[in-house]
Amino acid sequence: MVIVLLGLTTDHFLSDTTFVSIAFQLPELGLLTLAMLMPIISGGFNLAATFTANIAGLTMAWVLQSYGGVDAGVGAFILGVIAALAAGSAAGWLMGTIIAYTGAHPILVSLSMMIFLRGLGEFLTHGGDISGFPAFVGEIGHGTLLGVPAPMWILVAAALLWHVVMTRSRLGFATRMIGSNIEATRYSGIDTRRALTLIYTLSGLMCGIAGVVMLARFNSVRVGHGESYLLITVLACFLGRVDPFGGFGRVIPVVIALVILQVIASGLNLLGANQHLATAMWGAFLLVVMILRWVWAREFLQSLFTRKPTL
Repeated sequence: MVIVLLGLTTDHFLSDTTFVSIAFQLPELGLLTLAMLMPIISGGFNLAATFTANIAGLTMAWVLQSYGGVDAGVGAFILGVIAALAAGSAAGWLMGTIIAYTGAHPILVSLSMMIFLRGLGEFLTHGGDISGFPAFVGEIGHGTLLGVPAPMWILVAAALLWHVVMTRSRLGFATRMIGSNIEATRYSGIDTRRALTLIYTLSGLMCGIAGVVMLARFNSVRVGHGESYLLITVLACFLGRVDPFGGFGRVIPVVIALVILQVIASGLNLLGANQHLATAMWGAFLLVVMILRWVWAREFLQSLFTRKPTL
């Protein structure tokens, strides 16, 4: 419906250029949303997602700078990626361990981690950014493979991996169980401490992947990169029918929600609207969706769309 509406109101929306632009812009937000998904389904939160991604990017940048900066080779790049993923996983593991073994609320723990990572990043970079990377790194952020932007391939692979984890693994089952009732889950024999630690470790790992993509896209690293994405990741999860109280959520609807949000932003951009208006429209869109869900739950809409049995 959104695509049809924007196609009728703008001249160049239904074009290859528009959809390629969407495919380039979507992966950063998509990867951070996937990082937020599992903690929310488990009844928690990861407010440190964007800063974990930036610290991972800073770690990779440090490795590349140590091996020659713009002259760094493929080996240094691979080492940088491994270091970035390790840094993201370490931040997630620390959050998960504290949440699992102390019983502290995930919002408080992740907020504390967010403040720590932000301060650490500002200290290490002196409030500036780091740039000067090999040319082939930029191809990951701006190149294409079979006509599809390279970052989009990364997002598709990550989404498929998360879908398999959530639907085919014991961790996915435990994640939903913990979000529904952590005490009942513990009494059923599931090691909730181990599961929570692994949930946040995987969330940090996904943040590390996002950090690598953001470094390649922006060709620089800064602590504040993607800071505005944080609340939008939560918006995308809720729009994708993830229960805000935990216990229910799937990957595919969240990916569809991400596409809807990015299509709205791109359409408004073609209409010449201010970027802040797109953010306002995202919030308004979610409010409308929540109202429609409430109306559906009250069976007002169900009575209109459900055929009554004939005698």
